[in-house]
Amino acid sequence: MKFMHESLPQRVRFATGEAAAAVAAEIEALGARRVMVVAGAREAELATRVTDLVPVALRHDEVVMHVPVEVAERARDRAAEAAVDALVCVGGGSTTGLAKAVALTTGLPIVAVPTTYAGSEATNVWGLTSGETKTTGIDARVLPRSVVYDASLLTTLPGEMTVASGLNALAHCIDAMWGPRVDPIDRVNAAEGIRGLATGLPLVAADSANIEGIEQTLYGAYLAAVSFTSAGSGMHHKICHVLGGMFNLPHAQTHAVVLPHVLAFNAPAAPEAEARIAAAFGAPSAVAGLDALRTALSVPKALKDYGMPEDGIARAVAPIMAAIPDNNPTPVTEENLTALLTAAWVGEES
Repeated sequence: MKFMHESLPQRVRFATGEAAAAVAAEIEALGARRVMVVAGAREAELATRVTDLVPVALRHDEVVMHVPVEVAERARDRAAEAAVDALVCVGGGSTTGLAKAVALTTGLPIVAVPTTYAGSEATNVWGLTSGETKTTGIDARVLPRSVVYDASLLTTLPGEMTVASGLNALAHCIDAMWGPRVDPIDRVNAAEGIRGLATGLPLVAADSANIEGIEQTLYGAYLAAVSFTSAGSGMHHKICHVLGGMFNLPHAQTHAVVLPHVLAFNAPAAPEAEARIAAAFGAPSAVAGLDALRTALSVPKALKDYGMPEDGIARAVAPIMAAIPDNNPTPVTEENLTALLTAAWVGEES
C-alpha cells in the first residue's frame, strides 16, 4: 500500500446549544477586534444571537446562490471600508461561499457556523459565478480556521431543505470514493459519513427538531466534506457545478437529483468503492442502499422541476465532458452522458 494523505488545519467545535460562546472563544483566539458577520436576511436574527458576544464592526446580508462575482466584489469592498480583521459566516453553502470569496483576496480568517448540511465550511474549495460559468478552485486562504457546529441552530430548517441539503452531503461522500486524489483514509471517512447521514436523515425528515437526528446528520456532513476536499471533485460535482452555473439551479436540490444517476453510472466499474458504500448503507448494493434511503424521504427527483430547460441538456454536455476527471470509473462519452442528463432532467429512476 502506498498513498499520501493531507489533513487540513482546522479546529471543530461540536456542542449543541453553545454556538455563541464557541464563536466568541474562536474570535478571541484569533485576537480579532473588528468582525464582519456574513449572513443572509433569513438568518439575520439567528446570526445576531450567535455573534452576541463578538466585537461586530459590520453585518453583511447580500448573499446570493453560486456567489456571483459582482456580489463577491461588493462584499470585499465593504470589508475593506470597515477595516475588519475576521469573518464570521452564519448560514448555508452560499453564505460560507461568500465569506470564502472575501477571504480569497484578503486573507481574513473565517469562523464558520453552518445552518445547513452543505459542508463548505470544512473545505478549502471556493466557487464564483460569472454569467453562466461557475469557476471553482482550491486555496488555503478560504479554509475556515474553525467551525462551530450547534445542532440547535438547524431545528427550524424546513424538511424539504433538510433532505436536499443532506443528500448534497451524501453526494460528497459518494464522489469522494472515486475522486481524483482519493486514498484509503478518504474512503474510511466517506463511508462513516454515509453511515451518519443514513442514520440521521430519516430522523430529521420525520421531525426537523430531532436533535439526535440533526447531530448525526451534521456529523456525517462534516466527514463528507473532509473526505471530499481531500479526494477531490469527481464526476457528480462537475456535472452539478456546470448545471448550477449555466441555469442558476438550486445547489442542494441539483445534487439530490443527480446523485442516484451518477452512482448507478459509476458503481459497476468501481467494485471496491461500491462495496464500501453498500456496507455503509447496510444494504446489498450501493444503488439499493441509496434507493432505500430516498424512498424513506421526500426527495427532489427531476431537474426540470427546478428550472433547467430541456435544450440545456445538449448545451451542458461539452463543458461537463471537459470537466470530468480522467480517472472516472466508467468512461464518459457524449452518448452516455446525454442519457444520464436526460434521465435526471425527466426524473427517471436510476
